[in-house]
This record gives sequence, structure tokens and C-alpha cells, in this order.
Amino acid sequence: MNEAQGERRRINLALQGGGTHGAFTWGVLDRLLEDERVEIEGISGASAGAMNGAILAQGFHKGGAAGARAALDRFWRRMAEIGWYNPIRRSWIEKLQGTWNLDRSPIALWMEELTLLFSPYQTNPLNHSNLRTLLEETIDIAMLRDCKTLKLFVAATNVYSGQPRIFDRRDLTIEALLASSCVPQMYQAVMIDGQPYWDGGYLGNPPLWPIIYECASPDLIIVQISPIRRESVPRTAAEITNRLNEIVFNASLVAQLRSISFVTRIIGETGATGPQIDRLRKRNLFIHLIEAEEAMRELGAVSQLNTDLEFLLYLKELGRSAAARWLDAHIHDLGHRSTFDFNALILGGAAASAPLLTWRDG
Repeated sequence: MNEAQGERRRINLALQGGGTHGAFTWGVLDRLLEDERVEIEGISGASAGAMNGAILAQGFHKGGAAGARAALDRFWRRMAEIGWYNPIRRSWIEKLQGTWNLDRSPIALWMEELTLLFSPYQTNPLNHSNLRTLLEETIDIAMLRDCKTLKLFVAATNVYSGQPRIFDRRDLTIEALLASSCVPQMYQAVMIDGQPYWDGGYLGNPPLWPIIYECASPDLIIVQISPIRRESVPRTAAEITNRLNEIVFNASLVAQLRSISFVTRIIGETGATGPQIDRLRKRNLFIHLIEAEEAMRELGAVSQLNTDLEFLLYLKELGRSAAARWLDAHIHDLGHRSTFDFNALILGGAAASAPLLTWRDG
């Protein structure tokens, strides 16, 4: 069956984390699920990316693409309801300015100072979590583990070893999802099997290797919500903190992409062999990226805590538009070539020996 006759392109998704900025990914997923030309084989994610993936998989298992879209809608709207009393939201000043950036919000500045002086073990000794409440209300672990249609991989960071751990659907729990989202300045470490875990974004935001080794379809779409590049030097304290966070949470993604580029070149130029290399040589790998860097740069780090429904819906529509643009431009590239230019994104278009991230057998 050819594409004109209705053949679907199988894709894998790697979803970045970033607090409520994950509502951008909600929009991307909503648009992809709406498109009958693609179907999802596997999803990997950290933090909000992990939660989006888990909700999608559960909803898909129960009701197909329509069920997944409905589940994601319920999840994010319920987040807004639970966060109704969250003080991190736009004031009338930000509304008049037409901005979603809350980095200069007095409440946000006070909360930032608080995290510098006190840990969550002091400010929240009972370890209350609205996020736990949300996940327990919206995630059915038994149903999720029973979902054999989609492969799911969730990243967390082991505090003791400093190494990543990947949970798949077979060992996924509410604790694993909480661990993947555990920002240490805000939450106590999540204990799993006697080991403490923090946010998975530190070492895999998102993790690409589970998709590469565990999934068969060649196309990997990265949904990026944390800007990689900026064109100006940060000067205020808030700008410096924002840029440091962006660099830290993108470091693992950049490192993985550099490794893929290096291995691609080595395989092509040297004819290297070995169990893992031979396994990779037998398959194609095409990398794609859906993002809205220009718009996301304007938001600032504090807005990742904003649970206001108006903000979440704004991000959803931003994500839908980004996915629609990508589909219009690149749907016919699936299965044939990469559409992600590593050099252009990371090196700003500078010339380099590494080719576009594509490897093909032979």
C-alpha cells in the first residue's frame, strides 16, 4: 500500500520536560493524533514529557487516537483546576503588557529567595504534592502497563549514582512519574526501590537511546520546549538563571545528538563493526524536530510554574500550529530523510564535517 492509498507513517516521539511549558507538547500531540497519515510506535520523555507520554498511551489504549486526545485534554484542564490557587500567574500589569513572562513577578522573586534559603524538606516536611494528586486522579497504572500498542520510556535521575534510569511501561508507577518530574529545589527526592530520584531532565531531556534501541520505525521526532540557542548575552539575574537552566536541561539532548552524529560518521567512513554498531547499521534513523523557539524564548523560566488555563491553552495552540507547519513541510520526508539540521541549530549554521543527522544501511 502506498501513501496515496492511505499508508500510515510510523513515528517515534521524544518529549522534552519543562513544567507547564509541557502544554506546548500537548498541542503538538493533539495535532499529530488528529492526522491519519502518522501513527506512533514509541514515546520517551522526562518530566512533563513523561506525563504527556503516559496520558497519551493510556488514552490510546482505551480509545485510540480520539481517546488519547481526550485524555490529554482532561489532564491539562484538571491541572489548571488543581492549581487554581497557584499565585504564579499573570497580574494586570503583565496582561496590559501582553506578556506571559513572569520573571519579575514579586511572588516569583520571593519564592526563588525561599528556595535559596530553605529546602523542600524544611518548607514541606509532610511532602504534600498537588502533582501526586493530579497523577493519582488521571493515571491508571494497571491500564497503562497493559498498553502493548505503544512503547513508553520515562527518564529519572538516580541521586546516589548520578546516572539515568529508564522506566518502561512494565515497571512504571506513579512514583516513577513523580521522580521524572522531581525538581530538587521544589520537591523531596522520590524513593523507588530504596534509591532516591530527581528530575529525569538532568540526564535525558528527552532520552533518545531507548527509542533507538527498542523501536523499529526509522523516524524519531523530538518535541523541543526548552530553547537551545539565544542571540544575546543575559544581563539581569533572572536572565542569567533562565539561560543556565536552558543550558543544563538541553545539555543531555545536545550530547546525545553529537554522539549520534559521531557514530553516523564513523560507521560511514570506517566500516566499523561490533554487536551494537552492527545492530545500528541494519536500520535507518531519521531525526526530526518540532519546536517554536522564538515564542518559547519570550516566556522565561518562572512561567513553567503557571497553571492558569488561559496560559495552558495558549501553549496548546502554539504546539498545534508548530506541528501543523511541520506536517505541511515534511510529511513526505518521513521514511526517507532527516529534516533536523544539527549544524544549523547547535552551531548556528557554521560549517562542520558532520553531515545532517541521517544514517542509512550501506
